[in-house]
Amino acid sequence: MFELKYEITGIDAKSFYGVNNQYFNLLKSKFPTLKITGRDHFILALGPEEVLDLLKIKLDDVVSFIAKNNSINLKDFESLMNLKDETEKQLVFDQDIIVKGVNGKIIKAKTTNLKKLVKVSEKKDMIFAIGPAGTGKTYTSVALAVRALRDREVKRIILTRPAVEAGESLGFLPGDLKEKLDPYLQPLYDALRDMIPHEKLEGFMEKKVIEVAPLAFMRGRTLDEAFVILDEAQNTTHAQMKMFLTRMGMNAKFIITGDPSQVDLPMRQKSGLKESMRILADVDEIGFVYLTEEDVVRHPVVRKIIHAYGNEEKRQREE
Repeated sequence: MFELKYEITGIDAKSFYGVNNQYFNLLKSKFPTLKITGRDHFILALGPEEVLDLLKIKLDDVVSFIAKNNSINLKDFESLMNLKDETEKQLVFDQDIIVKGVNGKIIKAKTTNLKKLVKVSEKKDMIFAIGPAGTGKTYTSVALAVRALRDREVKRIILTRPAVEAGESLGFLPGDLKEKLDPYLQPLYDALRDMIPHEKLEGFMEKKVIEVAPLAFMRGRTLDEAFVILDEAQNTTHAQMKMFLTRMGMNAKFIITGDPSQVDLPMRQKSGLKESMRILADVDEIGFVYLTEEDVVRHPVVRKIIHAYGNEEKRQREE
């Protein structure tokens, strides 16, 4: 939550507020996601940073108009307050927006269960987001992490994945360890690039404000004041999952995402995700959000593919 303190200067404040505060009440109705109060020459507003930036532009426009014309009527005030395009309208009115990304891209929870993930993350410090590929669970989780960093709720973001083939195949790939592991972590980089401008992202990563690392790098660490996402958690072992979950420090937020139907571990090796879902099901402080094929936000055919494979796997189990 951000704060804007705005001082009305160069004009009579009464002309800004209007008779019986009619202009000020109109202003508040135009920004329903903000908490706006006014006293004399000072306006105080609380809410998302991007919406506050837009509010400041509108306030400047009104003050400049009054300074130039010595007064303003209701029609002119409303005209100055009107939102110019769909991006502004989405930003101000859409309660499901999480962050505003690069080039004004609006990033929001698009389905019922993704909206539930956002709500649960506001109440619980550890959340399991379980569902098939394409449901947006990782992308939405990264957006929540970026918002938490922006709002100074955490000091850093850590994104991690198990590199399932790291013990065998990576040795044959060229480059240093980072270059060998980056392909496993690419989806996390892609999400970040959608949400944070390139130069700013590079600076964050250089200063370790944002860290993208394989799961093995988490061992021995205590993760305080961090928003931590474990992606592809179905590919963790018992030991890896226990190690990760016990890294949680003070003022931290953990989201664990995974698809129990897509385990890439060797045969007869149990998935740490499946096991933890069973063991931790009754822990009140941990939230569980389950996504389905109805939450798929990729190409519409992906939903049908998931459904078809689900039917086939069910048939094989029955046989």
